[in-house]
Amino acid sequence: MPQIIPIKDLKDTSAVSDLCHRSDAPVFVTKNGYGDMVLMSIELFDSMQKQWRVYEEIEKAESDIAQGKVMQAREGLSSVRAKYGL
Repeated sequence: MPQIIPIKDLKDTSAVSDLCHRSDAPVFVTKNGYGDMVLMSIELFDSMQKQWRVYEEIEKAESDIAQGKVMQAREGLSSVRAKYGL
């Protein structure tokens, strides 16, 4: 369940920091009842960035496949072996 706090709660920075570190999801901040900001720990941010990079690579791979930029597995392995002297 997402954590949602009003913007006035940001006055207690230590409590907000503790909440961000205890939560395994971003903390949403509202202003006048509407979404305004998202807070998270650095660890969670780093983890999410890694996920985004994986998703970007998958998206690129799917695009390459759709454009026909593929090769047979044996040909690909041979190319990698030759490139790295394996």
